[in-house]
Amino acid sequence: MNGFLLVDKPSGMTSHDVVAKIRKRFGTKKVGHAGTLDPMATGVLVLGLGVATRLLPYVTDGKKAYDGTIRLGASTHTDDREGDVLVTTDASNVSDDAIQSGLKAMVGTIMQRPSSVSAIKVDGKTAHQRVRDGEVVELPAREVTIESIAVNEIRRVDGYIDVDISVNCSAGTYIRSIARDLGESLHVGGHLTALRRTLVAPFAISECGPYETVDPISVVDGIKRVLPVRELTIEEMREISFGRQLEPNSASSVFAGIAPDGNFAALITNKDFGGKTLATPIMVAVKE
Repeated sequence: MNGFLLVDKPSGMTSHDVVAKIRKRFGTKKVGHAGTLDPMATGVLVLGLGVATRLLPYVTDGKKAYDGTIRLGASTHTDDREGDVLVTTDASNVSDDAIQSGLKAMVGTIMQRPSSVSAIKVDGKTAHQRVRDGEVVELPAREVTIESIAVNEIRRVDGYIDVDISVNCSAGTYIRSIARDLGESLHVGGHLTALRRTLVAPFAISECGPYETVDPISVVDGIKRVLPVRELTIEEMREISFGRQLEPNSASSVFAGIAPDGNFAALITNKDFGGKTLATPIMVAVKE
């Protein structure tokens, strides 16, 4: 079984839980996902089956979109509702304009400090595992791009403020960090109470379905939406099967080669060989 699976991940499951369910459903161990979603979060989770697992890095790098809810007035050790509350502060006096301004300041290319319970590895172990083991983890800030943050609604309840937002951003952006940093900038604390991923470019939530029933799309149908493709001749197929170079592709430095029968054949990149550019296979699909 080869292909991409577009899953609408339910709340309460880890991304690895979904992978395990899909392995059992399709009877294969060759299943991976393009970008972790927290157990609390729902939405787009792109999985690869078989050959497609090796193409997932090209999906992971795509732009992301999220809908989320920030609660101002409390901070937690995980920066979301599943963590222990560290401090509560009456947020009643925070104005709507201050909230809008605080979020606007994060739009653009910024240095963002990931949440300490992220999936980022520190000396071979994920940050969230280190936190669960009782360690104090402070991850360094890194560059991300937040294209837009739209405020959809602001609600005030019992000294807290709940802010519904929609975010368009680069891969590697943490929405929990946006909640934390907004709370810190307003001096009332903040954390994320809801999160739904609506896009892992180019795959949208409208294309996704339950992991129990959603059908895979072919490797070709998936990868041609992520990378340029090149139709290979029978002779070119023979050449790449031996790891030989082809004439370069003008459209992109990395592209997918499509066999004459319409199936995915190889991942190919343009490389320089002593001043001459040639298209070189970096992964060739093997029929099982």
